[in-house]
Amino acid sequence: MWAIKCDLLYTGKPNEVLKNVYIVVDGRRIAGISQEKPDCEVVSEAPVATPAFIDPHSHIGMERAGEPSAEGEANEMMKSIITLADALDSIYMDDKSFKESIEHGVLYSCVLPGSGNIIGGKAVVIRNYASNTEDAFIKYAGIKAALGFNPRRQTQYKGDRPYTRMGVVALFRNALINARKQMKLIEKGKKVPEEIDPETDMLMDVLRGKHVLRVHLHKTDDIMTLLRLRYEFGLKVTIEHACDVNNEETFRKIKDAGIPIVYGPVDAFAYKTELKHESWRNIGKLVKVNPFYGLMTDHPVILQRNLLLQLRFFRRFGLSRSECISIITKNNAEILGLDRELGTIEPGKWASIVLWNGDPFSLESYPIEVYAEGRKVYGGK
Repeated sequence: MWAIKCDLLYTGKPNEVLKNVYIVVDGRRIAGISQEKPDCEVVSEAPVATPAFIDPHSHIGMERAGEPSAEGEANEMMKSIITLADALDSIYMDDKSFKESIEHGVLYSCVLPGSGNIIGGKAVVIRNYASNTEDAFIKYAGIKAALGFNPRRQTQYKGDRPYTRMGVVALFRNALINARKQMKLIEKGKKVPEEIDPETDMLMDVLRGKHVLRVHLHKTDDIMTLLRLRYEFGLKVTIEHACDVNNEETFRKIKDAGIPIVYGPVDAFAYKTELKHESWRNIGKLVKVNPFYGLMTDHPVILQRNLLLQLRFFRRFGLSRSECISIITKNNAEILGLDRELGTIEPGKWASIVLWNGDPFSLESYPIEVYAEGRKVYGGK
């Protein structure tokens, strides 16, 4: 057992900031938080401590730093719908970006297939500090899907490829209707599960609610399409991006539907028509309506090491420092189903902690030590 002393602790919970406390660690988990010096070795002291940051939507390890873009593996050109693809199978842990992420306090990534496919395969949550994908693996976190411009522009890819947004939805709906019919045939005893092809079997699990559909989209009308599909098929979904939404009404509809938003990336260039309303000012509307949301980098669109920097806009629109920290810790953990292990510094959680030389929101500040599940992975001796 050992401890860390910090002058200021952002626990990850909104508006919970503790002063002059010790974080006590036992093995890989946090044993307690104490105002009194515990009866164990104090291995480090720091002005500020935060939970480790979590990036809930990235392509790190698939689109790799220092490699030709032709070697990127985020999008599979085989066909439009490929539910059995697994992002874990295209991650290389020797991507140089992982090291930079760790140095900036981002210890966990949800890596998803890209948005070139209507249904692109499984998203996976990994440890950025692992040396190989077996040790990196934590859990699967849904199936990637995409609406809007991206899946319809890939007409050079193989298989049935849509040219319009209605074509995207038609192929999407066709796959789901077919899976639903196969389910009914099994229920009636006219088929046995062994007769169902693996792709359809995966979609049947989507319809049963076993997998969340992580849906790439930006514009209000594509969000309305998703709401219709969700109602029609009873889907569990998250909205990924939503950067073009520039009105409170859309955010209110999302909030009323109880759909989480994985928002961002905030600092990307608006390079396509479906981002013509994209602006940092849209964050003001998001904050005002306050649906449940986290914040992504979409690495390499925004480098994962800059996850925290995007929070400056949320500060500008009135959120406290602790509320901002909560977005990239507690909220992201909850969206990914990791809130029993990560997201806050409290007893029982993994001891994944970032120590800072000062206020994380100051340009002069940086992590001086980073601990991952009780092990120092950056800084110090």
